Amino acid sequence: MKINRKIIVRLSVVVAGVAVMSSCSADKDSAGLEYMPDMYRSAAIEPYVDYGEIREVTHDDLKVRLSAMVPPSGTIPFYGTDSMTVALNLPYHRLANTSFKLSHGMYDAELTDVNEYEAAAADGNMIKLTEENVEGIFAKGKELYNVNCAHCHGDKGDGNGPMVESGAYVGAAVLTSLEISDGQMFYSIYYGKGQMGAHSSILNKEEIWTVIHYINKLKDGSYGPGSEMMTEEVEETSEENQPTE
Repeated sequence: MKINRKIIVRLSVVVAGVAVMSSCSADKDSAGLEYMPDMYRSAAIEPYVDYGEIREVTHDDLKVRLSAMVPPSGTIPFYGTDSMTVALNLPYHRLANTSFKLSHGMYDAELTDVNEYEAAAADGNMIKLTEENVEGIFAKGKELYNVNCAHCHGDKGDGNGPMVESGAYVGAAVLTSLEISDGQMFYSIYYGKGQMGAHSSILNKEEIWTVIHYINKLKDGSYGPGSEMMTEEVEETSEENQPTE
C-alpha cells in the first residue's frame, strides 16, 4: 500500500497549524502553550519575579508582588574577591547626621550627632591613581559624572547644567572652585548636601571615589599621578591622621 506524499505533507501542515493556534491566547499577558515549562521556569522562588501565574493557575493575591525584600540594616553585599574591591565596597564608616532621619528614612543606628562631615576631611581617596590606571579611571569617572552630575553641575563643573539653565534648580555648586577635601566630597555625594540628594543608592563607593577623581581633573587639568594637587591632598590627610599629644 503506497502512501500519497501530498497527503502526508498536507497532514503535517494541518498538525503544525493546530499546534501553533493552540499556543495562542486571548490574554495578552499569557505566554500561551508552554512546552516543558520545567526546563526554563524554576520551581524555586526567585526575586523580581511576578508569580501571579503558576503552572497555568492564576493567583490574584500574588500578582505584581515581588518576592525580593529590603535587605536588613547592616547587611554587607558581596563584591569581588580581591581585598581592595572588598574594602572599597564595605559599608561606609561615617554616619549621617541625625537631621537625615526624616529626609532620608534612615535607621537610628546609622545616625550620629557628631560632625562627621568635618571628620571626613581626613579621609583620602581609596582609589590610588597610577600611570597604568589613570586613563581608565578618568574615562569611567567622566561617564559616571555625565550621567549623575552634569545635569546640575554642568559638563565643565561650572554649576550651569541644563537643570540650572532651565530654572528648575538653583544653587548647584561650582565644582571647579570647590575647596573641600576628597573625603568631604565623598560624604556630600554619599549622603547629600544642601539641595543635593543622597547618591548612595545609585552609586557605590568605588564609583563615588572614581567620580571624585574626575571632578579633581575638572578643577585642575594637570591632576594625575604625582601632580601637585595629589601631593598636597596626601600630605594634608597624613597630617590630620597624626596622633595628638
